[in-house]
Amino acid sequence: MVITGRAVILQLIGIVPVLIWPSMAVALAWFGGVIVLAWFDALLATHPKHLNITRGPLPTVRLGESSESVLVVRHRGKTRLAGEIRDAWTPTAGAQRNRHRIGLKPGSGTRLVTALVPTRRGTLQAGPVTIRSWGPLRLAGRQRSIDVPGSIQVLPAFHSRRHLPSRLARLRELDGRAAVQIRGEGTEFDSLREYVIGDDVRSIDWRATARRSEVVVRTWRPERDRRVLIVVDSGRTSAMRVDEGTRLDAGIEAALLLSALASHAGDRVDVIAFDRELRATIPATAGDNSLAEVASGLAPVEPTLVETDWDAVTRWIDRHHRQRSLVVLVAGLEPAAIESGLLSVVARLTERHTVVLASATTMSSLLAEPAATSSASDGLTVGGADQDVFDRAAQERWELDRSTVSDELSRGGVHVIDVPGEELAPKVADRYLSLKASGAL
Repeated sequence: MVITGRAVILQLIGIVPVLIWPSMAVALAWFGGVIVLAWFDALLATHPKHLNITRGPLPTVRLGESSESVLVVRHRGKTRLAGEIRDAWTPTAGAQRNRHRIGLKPGSGTRLVTALVPTRRGTLQAGPVTIRSWGPLRLAGRQRSIDVPGSIQVLPAFHSRRHLPSRLARLRELDGRAAVQIRGEGTEFDSLREYVIGDDVRSIDWRATARRSEVVVRTWRPERDRRVLIVVDSGRTSAMRVDEGTRLDAGIEAALLLSALASHAGDRVDVIAFDRELRATIPATAGDNSLAEVASGLAPVEPTLVETDWDAVTRWIDRHHRQRSLVVLVAGLEPAAIESGLLSVVARLTERHTVVLASATTMSSLLAEPAATSSASDGLTVGGADQDVFDRAAQERWELDRSTVSDELSRGGVHVIDVPGEELAPKVADRYLSLKASGAL
């Protein structure tokens, strides 16, 4: 049994007769009378078991978009039911106005719509549906919670899709499909054509020229059907705050943009998320569904507070990518994390593959926390000028360490991208296009 505000107000009204006739008997009589009245009111309420509730299908949405949860309610009882239904969801589903008042006659039904604005990607589960049925006096009622299974899949936001049209235009220029046909050095032989003034003499095919008795040149096209592997680090360093999200969120944005671009270029794209173990694996898929599968596969991946096992990552790559591939490591560039594992295995990867290390960073969040923690722990009061000096010194030291690691990786043949989170996705796409144009895949 549940009581309503009316029962509470009715009990408070009992203060008046107690003040007029101040005795324990009057107080107990009023209190007991209200309890009995509420009990009879609850008995007269229609039992919630007579409601049949089903949940409508839930569409897949991207983070930041809104959706709807629809409950279809049918009344199978013989008396009118007046009450309230609550469609509960996990807090990150962002359920809004999920309490619905109902008044159903026998045999009737209704649809209850709850707006959902998810704040976290992944699969979000629905909670129990709670039904409250009030009695005729609305003093008390019956309550029942039932499981109505349902879940909504929230894909990554993919804000970087705004960069896709411009990169596809550059890709069409590389592939010779733009409005202005671009003929120049590529990486794969395409066809022969007659020499025209302005062509590079190094493209002349002398054997074909001798056979045809006219000067002909080779035309080239960018590489196609190459292998691209994107490794998204989901270890401890991926939890660092970058812009409005985490480093992992920025890495997923880069993986989505590169997957879309490389798929349009005719390359085979595999994506994995790794820390101590394999968290997600999305094999190469032909067709227009490749981007959707990458987004769906990376949606439930969250940062884990463990160090990434880069030796295990290398072993996985050696087993599944024996032929030369473009390996894009989306990871942090912190010196301690790099030196503890990644630096020792990158050399092995560069022997067989073209390696790109993409790191999203922000300096503001990294500098504020150490200074505040140090001041609080030491019990020292630091002046504003001294604080600025410490911050600048910490920033210079941080940049120097990252620059040292970046230079060491570059000397080992790694293409390093170290930019703020919002720039990571377009910079990775640009590096892919430049490598493709130069035939380095």
